[in-house]
Amino acid sequence: MAVDVVVGKDYKHISIDAVLKELDTSREGLSSEEAGERFKKYGPNEIPEKKVNPIIKFLSYFWGPIPWMIEIAAILSAIVKHWADFGIIMVLLAMNGIVGFWEERKAENVIAFLKQKMALKARVLRDGEWKVIAARELVPGDIIRLRMGDIVPADVKLIDGEYLMVDESALTGESLPVDKKVGDIGFSGSLIKKGEMTAVVTGTGMNTYFGKTVQLVESAKTISSFQRMVIKVGDYLIILSLLLVSVVFLVAIHRHESLVEALRFSLVLMVAAIPAAMPAVLSITMAIGALNLAKKQAVVTKLVSIEELAGVGILCSDKTGTLTKNELTVGDPIPFNGYTERDVVLYGTLASREEDNDPIDLAIINSLGRFNLKDTIGKFKQVHFKPFDPVVKRTEADISNDETFRVAKGAPQVILDICNVPEDLRKVATEEVNRLANEGYRALGVARTRDGKWEFVGIVPLFDPPRDDAPKAVRAIRKLGVNVKMVTGDHIAIARHIAKILGLGTRIVSMSQLLKAKRDSEVERLAEEADGFSEVYPEHKFRIVDALQRAGHLVAMTGDGVNDAPALKKANCGIAVSGATDAARAAADVVLLQPGLSVIAHAIEEARRIFQRMESYVIYRITETIRVLFFVTFAILVFNFYPITAVMIVLLALFNDAPILAIAYDNVVTPRRPVRWDMYKVLVLSTILGFVGVVSSFLLFYIAERVLLLGRAEIQSFIFLKLAVAGHLTIFVTRARGRLWERPYPSGLLFWAAVITKVLATLIVVYGIFVTPIGWKLAGLIWIYALAWMLIIDEAKVVAMKRMEGL
Repeated sequence: MAVDVVVGKDYKHISIDAVLKELDTSREGLSSEEAGERFKKYGPNEIPEKKVNPIIKFLSYFWGPIPWMIEIAAILSAIVKHWADFGIIMVLLAMNGIVGFWEERKAENVIAFLKQKMALKARVLRDGEWKVIAARELVPGDIIRLRMGDIVPADVKLIDGEYLMVDESALTGESLPVDKKVGDIGFSGSLIKKGEMTAVVTGTGMNTYFGKTVQLVESAKTISSFQRMVIKVGDYLIILSLLLVSVVFLVAIHRHESLVEALRFSLVLMVAAIPAAMPAVLSITMAIGALNLAKKQAVVTKLVSIEELAGVGILCSDKTGTLTKNELTVGDPIPFNGYTERDVVLYGTLASREEDNDPIDLAIINSLGRFNLKDTIGKFKQVHFKPFDPVVKRTEADISNDETFRVAKGAPQVILDICNVPEDLRKVATEEVNRLANEGYRALGVARTRDGKWEFVGIVPLFDPPRDDAPKAVRAIRKLGVNVKMVTGDHIAIARHIAKILGLGTRIVSMSQLLKAKRDSEVERLAEEADGFSEVYPEHKFRIVDALQRAGHLVAMTGDGVNDAPALKKANCGIAVSGATDAARAAADVVLLQPGLSVIAHAIEEARRIFQRMESYVIYRITETIRVLFFVTFAILVFNFYPITAVMIVLLALFNDAPILAIAYDNVVTPRRPVRWDMYKVLVLSTILGFVGVVSSFLLFYIAERVLLLGRAEIQSFIFLKLAVAGHLTIFVTRARGRLWERPYPSGLLFWAAVITKVLATLIVVYGIFVTPIGWKLAGLIWIYALAWMLIIDEAKVVAMKRMEGL
């Protein structure tokens, strides 16, 4: 029977049994077959994104300041009947639209891929078994389990459990969490702060009360500080272009030249000088970089967070699951108060729940066979279970057998406190905990009630061995100039033991020591000098990040729980580790799909390579604008000669924009230190290279006019080919931090894109397509001249960089 969901129906005031009946489901959940039928009827549990018609999207690339200038230039060319110019300008206009549309579609496809990687999961009861499925596959009538750290995947009615503390601020604007109990309604997109309950799905997708689900991945349009800096460069170039082009236009008017011709030339010069390809280069470089990171099992939730990752100097890493295997094994239990080792394991197991997949719970449950307790455990019934709460640091359960009693397990000091043990017993237990810690074991206290009073049963030692790849990964990250600091809730002795094995160092600072520090300067000093932090609660991570940031560091912090979210938000780059809660993933900038530090090392390297490509582009773009703009302006002012025609400027813009997109795929050297945006270096280097190019152009102009005795029309073709060839050769200069012939060599895509466009420019000049022909000999002379000056410009780059690095 197909269920009909009433959109917006208030299920809160209907009894649980009535809701289950109306949804044609039960507490045992749906069958896979029935769920499939409902999925066909109601569709995926997601909000369809509003998509713009591709044709309208394409046409939008012909609307805006830069397209307007190109269109006006085309109209003016038609007015003066320069049809060749008109045709080429229209080609430029079409190329800008096609390239922009194609690159944005490519970036959107990458974003869709990342969203798929970041898709919410849900624990659902299907065919009588608990399964983990994609949240988009949920249907009305599904029975799901919600627990701390989850984002509620659909509208639900709570049907079983003690309570939930839910943060609905993203939906209602109410900042305080709301307590929910059996019979209450949970809304899609809200966040579980505490507790664990079972619920029935009442609405999915567009049928949810708020009509939307949480979006974990932000769009590529988010602007980072890096992008803002690049946009500032673009503004600088536009202002510079406006000033110089205005001078050219005013001089032309003063000399009584044709107003239409002067305006057309000025507009075309502006189009060539403005970095029209910048948005496309930015989006595709970021998108391709994000795709490469995803292939290495690191998904960026915001494309722009790549920049922050490239600049990180300190990595605060969780111990469990990142530095260690998160494969807990139980050591030899230590019983107290006349209990046995088997009792410690038995009551520890009764205070656990297997279906929650908690690593500690599973470790204790898996040790049942070792103590011959598999048959015994079936005699007990877990009536009620209270999941682990990071605030009270323990789990509890009500158990029934021949008698009814309660069991608890958790941090030893917490269990000792609820048992109110005598001081001598507390001392012995504490000594055992310290001894285990020195051997690298984490201790877990176990207790049970007898006649209503808690009794301390004993201690369960747990050992989580370091990951095999962790020491190597730590060394790799340190070679990248990033200081790795371990963060753990374990005892300081355990932290020292693990840190020593991993080669992190043994300067471990306990949070109590950090919190006791009176002055901010002392806190910052302790945080900077520490190799790791012990006895850290999730809320302490925020203070660690804050202290390191105040000391002037860019900090990355890993986390996996709901309480880690503030620290992940605070960090320059928050990293949600493999298996993190939905809340941690939503707060993080990067989400790891694979455990271990090796993933982070790869992610840092890739982020820095992306940064290098972006920096190369910016240096090239400023250099080219200065080279062309100043040469043309000075030639007109000083020699009363237009060194290139309007059509040549358009062709130059076409040839320059095509290969520069290939920078997104270029081979680069991975910087061994954190990288930050250095505008002084970029502007000084670009200006030097640009004016060296201006000098080379004027020297060639002198050779063409005084030595080769060429006519003005031939000189224009001569200069055009030089600007085209030398411009593309500049790409090879700016992409290399050392000599241009040193490794890594340009990628095949960048190399051939540059070569092909240079060859096309040569053919146009040799055979006189839209320009005056000059033949192969003069074209060959220009190639030799441009190659020679490429070496001179490269030398100027090396000298300038050495001087700047020496400052």
